[in-house]
Amino acid sequence: MVSTDTRKITKDCIFFALKGANFNGNTYASEALKNGAAYVIIDEEEFNITAHHILVEDVLTTLQELATYHRNHCKAKVIGLTGSNGKTTTKELINAVLSKSYKTIATQGNLNNHIGVPLTLLSIKENTEIAIIEMGANHQKEIAFLSSIAQPDFGYITNFGKAHLEGFGSIEGVIKGKSELYDYLISNDKSIFLNADDPIQSEKLGSYIKKFGFSVNNSQYYQIEFVGANPFVALQVENYKINSQLIGSYNFTNCAAAILIGKYFNVPVKDIKSAIESYVPKNNRSQIIKKNGHHIILDAYNANPTSMKAALENFKAMEGKNKIVFLGDMFELGETASVEHHNISDLADQLGFTDVYLIGENFNKINSSLKTFESFEALVDYLQNHPLEEKGNLLIKGSRGMALERLLNYI
Repeated sequence: MVSTDTRKITKDCIFFALKGANFNGNTYASEALKNGAAYVIIDEEEFNITAHHILVEDVLTTLQELATYHRNHCKAKVIGLTGSNGKTTTKELINAVLSKSYKTIATQGNLNNHIGVPLTLLSIKENTEIAIIEMGANHQKEIAFLSSIAQPDFGYITNFGKAHLEGFGSIEGVIKGKSELYDYLISNDKSIFLNADDPIQSEKLGSYIKKFGFSVNNSQYYQIEFVGANPFVALQVENYKINSQLIGSYNFTNCAAAILIGKYFNVPVKDIKSAIESYVPKNNRSQIIKKNGHHIILDAYNANPTSMKAALENFKAMEGKNKIVFLGDMFELGETASVEHHNISDLADQLGFTDVYLIGENFNKINSSLKTFESFEALVDYLQNHPLEEKGNLLIKGSRGMALERLLNYI
């Protein structure tokens, strides 16, 4: 076992003294030993004071190299997963399905960066058969680097959307950056799962042979029927109807990917159905909450222009009256922030909801006829003087930094 946090030391683990902008893990090395660590990995000579301190050139590089070494000495097959939207939900669904027949591990939460990926790889045990590794990125070459660490046997990209435009520069940059997973898999003759109805995925993979896809219409691929989403996604697979607990048509492809991968690994369809139907979203991801007579869709974990558009259109299509929308700022959009927030404001206005509240500095800067608030606190002040009187259906969505789940305390 390894740890990078002295508050989470387990007996005889190895502590890696990572550095950050505001901390130096080397200063906590001795504390880690006192708390039960067997060894500490450091990269500053002055802290090398016992035989249990191991001095290396760079702690982070050592962690990453150890993770790759461990990955190559395990029998587990590795599935790499990235994309603009739906990564974590898809990862959880894949894990739920595969764990019906295999011993699996998967990325915890969204620990999907240059530190999280190595830590997940190092959690692979001797009896682990499949590891599902989520990989996130906000700039070019990051997925390529994470792929070199994880060295996946299989890969899947959920989609290409307008996320992290500040780092990627454009949607073309997003496609190029996320496709670095394809580049690794193809160059190493590995297998790729795909949504065959996504024209970008189909074009990118072209005539590549080792690909396995799902499709609604193309009989060349595994057929999965979209039954509907009102509000929960329902699918038809072979002779089985699957009723998920995930809202929104945008979750169809997340479910379909897990079904396809389960089918590839010979998980019985009845077990796939059980896994999908038993999965309940959490951590502010498309959660259904009933409070004070309101039916609330809480989707406050993340937001970008693509996911915002999908959420608004899905909410409009759902049954019910008195639909009220709370939208928080979308982050990491760079120079496109103004136009993208304006576009979402216009869409929310055009869809004709009962009321729309736009929260955050970006939304507050645009010229909108909707209610705008510079901060969460300004919204709370307004709601305290103008409470929601009529019970209704509420959509709450915004970037993680907006923490819009706090709204539950004022509804």
